[in-house]
Amino acid sequence: MSGRFVRSSKYRHVFGRSTRKDQCYDNLRVSRNAWDTNLVKVNPRYLSVNWEAGGGGAFAVIPLNEFGKLPERIPLFRGHTAVVLDTDWNPFNDELIASGSDDGRICLWRVPENFTLSPDVDADDIEDIKPVGKLSGHPKKVGHVLFNPAAENILATASGDYTVKVWDIEAGQSKLTLNVGDIVQSQSWSGNGSLLVTTSRDKKLRVWDVRQERPAHEGPGHTGAKNSRSVWLGERDRFATTGFSKMSDRQLALWDMRSPQLPVDGFKTLDSISGVCMPFWDDGTSCLYLAGRGDGNIRYYELENDKFEYLSEYKSADPQRGIAFMPKRGVNMHENEVTRAFKTVNDTYIEPIPFIVPRRAETFQDDIYPPCVGLKPAMSSSEWFGGKEAIPPKISMGSLYDGQGLKEVTGAQDKPTSSLGESKPEPKTEPEAKPASPVKKVPEPVPEPTSVARPAPSMKDQGASMAAMVNKFADDDEPEQPSESNFDEPVKPVERATRSPGPSSPSIKVSPPAQEEPIKIQSPTSGTSTPTRSPAPSTPAAQPTSPLTSTTGSVTAAAAHSSTSTSSTSNSTTADLRDLIAEQTKLIVSQGQQLQKLTSEFEELKAKLG
Repeated sequence: MSGRFVRSSKYRHVFGRSTRKDQCYDNLRVSRNAWDTNLVKVNPRYLSVNWEAGGGGAFAVIPLNEFGKLPERIPLFRGHTAVVLDTDWNPFNDELIASGSDDGRICLWRVPENFTLSPDVDADDIEDIKPVGKLSGHPKKVGHVLFNPAAENILATASGDYTVKVWDIEAGQSKLTLNVGDIVQSQSWSGNGSLLVTTSRDKKLRVWDVRQERPAHEGPGHTGAKNSRSVWLGERDRFATTGFSKMSDRQLALWDMRSPQLPVDGFKTLDSISGVCMPFWDDGTSCLYLAGRGDGNIRYYELENDKFEYLSEYKSADPQRGIAFMPKRGVNMHENEVTRAFKTVNDTYIEPIPFIVPRRAETFQDDIYPPCVGLKPAMSSSEWFGGKEAIPPKISMGSLYDGQGLKEVTGAQDKPTSSLGESKPEPKTEPEAKPASPVKKVPEPVPEPTSVARPAPSMKDQGASMAAMVNKFADDDEPEQPSESNFDEPVKPVERATRSPGPSSPSIKVSPPAQEEPIKIQSPTSGTSTPTRSPAPSTPAAQPTSPLTSTTGSVTAAAAHSSTSTSSTSNSTTADLRDLIAEQTKLIVSQGQQLQKLTSEFEELKAKLG
């Protein structure tokens, strides 16, 4: 284990914790419909569940504080004439929810004030909740509904008519239609709400420029026959997909929006389990969670250097058919909870699973709780249809920790993406241009590697370790006095060869003239000071007592020979160091030029797309 490299990460030891049955939501009737959706959606106040109900479709809304065994009769959200297939909460209003059904309609609902599952009325007098609005336009079933994460009142719905419609809820009509050409299996918005990625039954991956009603990219995705899923990685210009290979192995892929023809580093094989992997992205921790449909495990990865680094896996004997993840502003920061999953178990109850960073939680942990998106949209629906792009303003997690409510962070995004965040910056998101500064700073450290004593901060690990070695040796060279005790012993074999006059042997000590030769050898670089120590004790042989004149000559000759060999060794070491530094410098210069070239190509591509 001594030579094994361990990647440093704050989330390497994140673990999922199971919940006691009395803290779960029991006595449910989760829908048994075979349509592939998550069945469950959650926000910081409520949990929605597709319900197994007769006489038309319905879903239930459960306040998060009403855990335990639910009553036999609860108020349901009824209004569809067929089974409810999917629901989604409005990201900017915790009381608004949309639903799609097998009847081809989209219903909009508002959770009543002081809503509870146990009202103070008889069970026969409990009234169901009616929708506040209905949207009609799809002739076939609506399988997926998804609110825009940046614009207010923008809803995307995917239907069995092979289209995705984008609705203006304020106007109550669809204004954009995306012709996919096959059944949509999943959809996901980009962080600024301008792009939409879809996976479909024809095994094609499409990234839509929604307001142009055309795909910005269309190409092959996972080759397996089973369903695939997609999730956009927050504000980055990356998205991830899960699917199957031709051999029915589960796969994970990372895609770069700038070159989406092939996934970054190819398709990563996970296992051979038959259930679909449901992906969920946590933008605050840059972690991706994969929950298997039909198995009880949730594995999670950290995105670093365009690679999904495996962290760990939550294992459970209870399989899940549906699962939802809590938005960041709803986690329990007093227990260092970074996210929380809600999984269905046996279609009868829902179990919360908090994922916790194991550390002391006595104070606010700002390194694992960066600012997150709050309840304020970046733009209105009319501004979005007019072409505006922006990231929603963020709130301070520290204010939530202290109980001060939602406080907007002035100045900007912590981790804006290069392409999405910078395409059309708004006045409030001007600091999004900051990520461009590291690109400009890459060429600046180039002159510094020419200095051996202080390499540039951006040099690779070899350069850093080499600098540490040089500094270490330079420090040891300054004190010359300790050399009497530390370096006399290696020269004692030379003394024993001429020790016949016993009383004179103690007179062979380090004298001031011996320091001149190490200084001459050391002058090219401080890193060669160590090899010059060996002749230091032997050169003082010029000052022994008169009985050792012949011995002195032999010692002096040996010292001269040793000094010469040491000088040649140090010169070769110095040359090797200089060659290594020159290679590192050339590498950094070439990487800077390549990065500038990629930046210019990206700007040209962005101009063409814009």
